[in-house]
Amino acid sequence: MCENAAVTSTDGQQSPPPAPVVPLTDAWLVIPLFNEAQVVRGVIEEARRVFPLVVAVDDGSRDDSAAQAAAGGAVVVRHPLNLGQGAALQTGITYVLERTDANFVVTFDADGQHSVADAAAMVQAARDEDLAFVLGSRFLQGPSPVGWLKRLVLKTAAVAASHTTGMHLTDAHNGLRVIRRDAAARLDLRQNRMAHASEIIRQLGATGLPWREFPVHIAYTDYSKGKGQSLWNSINILVDLLFS
Repeated sequence: MCENAAVTSTDGQQSPPPAPVVPLTDAWLVIPLFNEAQVVRGVIEEARRVFPLVVAVDDGSRDDSAAQAAAGGAVVVRHPLNLGQGAALQTGITYVLERTDANFVVTFDADGQHSVADAAAMVQAARDEDLAFVLGSRFLQGPSPVGWLKRLVLKTAAVAASHTTGMHLTDAHNGLRVIRRDAAARLDLRQNRMAHASEIIRQLGATGLPWREFPVHIAYTDYSKGKGQSLWNSINILVDLLFS
């Protein structure tokens, strides 16, 4: 069937064909990358249908993540050693600011948990509402498939971030963010482990620029669960909240 063909419903009525996807050429995806060779090519290929401009920062992977990201169509920047996700994000943001004239940076995970449609809707919200940054939240609409331990830690992190920044947050550790160029230029991330997520919130909040949260969906796949990501992220967030 032709991709843009009209669809006939059960009552014989034809609905118009879906609108063609319009690539977002004023936004770059920044994808921190560490040992995700199994999935990253597919993640990037899917994302590039909407976001053709992608920079993947390979943070000292021990597998062929960098090659897979390049095969998917991303620009690849490499750290020779594993420096942490915060460092990878800062490298990617710096690349976009110094090498492109993009209006927006979109931080996006490599493991397939983030929704491209959510990211595109967040960019549109930033444009329509003249927002400097839009933060994804998995807790704004309906239940989220998050275990009780991680939910508790994330809620604690959101309360702590709200207290320190004066921003009312429901999800301070969501990796899907849209950041306008002027706000991105004010970021100087020094925390490289999970504490970088709180650091981003603090630095963005300090700009005083307009922002909001946006409801997003997180796909907790068999792949990500198999890596034990949910439990370890919860523990790492808790440790960094206590000692950073």
